[in-house]
Amino acid sequence: MRKGALATAAERIDAATPAHRDRGVDALRALAILGVVLGHWLVTALVADGGTLHTSSPLAPMPWLAPVSWAFQTLAVFFLVGGHLATRSYASARARGTTYGRWLGTRLTRLFKPVAAVLGLWAVAVVGLLLTGADMGTVHALLKLALSPLWFLLVLAGLTALTPLVTRVNPLWPLAVVLHVDLVRFGFGGPPWLGWVNVAAGWLVPFTLGAAWTRGELTRRSGWVLLTLGAATTAALVAWGGYPASMVGVPGATISNLDPPTLAAVVFGTAQCGLALLLREPLRRAMRRPVLWAGVAFVNLSAMTVFLWHQTALMSVTATGLLMGRLPGLHTRPDDVTWVAFRLAWLPVFALVLAVCRAAFHSCEQGHRRAGPACRPSRVVRTHRRAAGGKEARRA
Repeated sequence: MRKGALATAAERIDAATPAHRDRGVDALRALAILGVVLGHWLVTALVADGGTLHTSSPLAPMPWLAPVSWAFQTLAVFFLVGGHLATRSYASARARGTTYGRWLGTRLTRLFKPVAAVLGLWAVAVVGLLLTGADMGTVHALLKLALSPLWFLLVLAGLTALTPLVTRVNPLWPLAVVLHVDLVRFGFGGPPWLGWVNVAAGWLVPFTLGAAWTRGELTRRSGWVLLTLGAATTAALVAWGGYPASMVGVPGATISNLDPPTLAAVVFGTAQCGLALLLREPLRRAMRRPVLWAGVAFVNLSAMTVFLWHQTALMSVTATGLLMGRLPGLHTRPDDVTWVAFRLAWLPVFALVLAVCRAAFHSCEQGHRRAGPACRPSRVVRTHRRAAGGKEARRA
């Protein structure tokens, strides 16, 4: 497509966007999704060793790469935006007289609709691997990576279901739960399973911050407070509290900040939420540029597809690459800076395969909705489809 055609398509998407849409929030959600994807691609290694594949991470032999996890572990921002949008949507639904059950069913259907394709494809893939004699360890490693995004959807679905109850919960309450769970686990030798309480409590903190954002209680000053206190507390916990510097799990490490979430990960998330609040207005201004907004709209329209298939894209490239032998940055051990350089070179290949997955499975996310005012895709969706030369354009 020529540059002029791209600009024209971007302008059409920009013109189709309702004036009341908060483009800054959409930009934050797109950045959160892309952060998770790039983070996984950078720190997930599938090492080929004696005919088998096993997972590894460059963060273990190169702890100086920990800042990568600070930049790309952006789940807190996604839960912040999720809480903001869920509470705003529920308030709007109540104003229209929509029941809680119908509102929740619509949101959960939208959330889980793309999951069926992932489960179906990997069910077939696992059967095929086992029938061809693949090593069980390899199958387990691949399946774990492919399905790992589902835990996030389950937590988000649970918090969404609790939206009417958490609309006025102070974020300090779940934060206090996380604090006491860690105190019992690490300070008094409590059982390790207790940490799984933090899966709900920890992500409830940014979700309730999103609810407070909807109520208008979070200002620019709040953003500075969250960013400053969150960053300072995280630094103190890492420096003197014994928490690891990496905000994602590192193979072989005694403590993982993410599996389950620790106090360090949660307060780091509050710092990210503070930064997100500060960036909202600059992002909103930037989104006035049609080309930038078209890119953000594209990511948001494909958010769940991108999230669910990005690990499959990585594994597809890895498996295909094995036909050419052990390739650096793809099958080799991530134990030096050379691996990092090669991995960066592989990122465009991962992105290309993810684009293929998006083209193949995006319809599972958007679907073909029945005609009618309440069921038609939004103007942005319709315009995006016309710009892409999809079926919607041919029907017009």
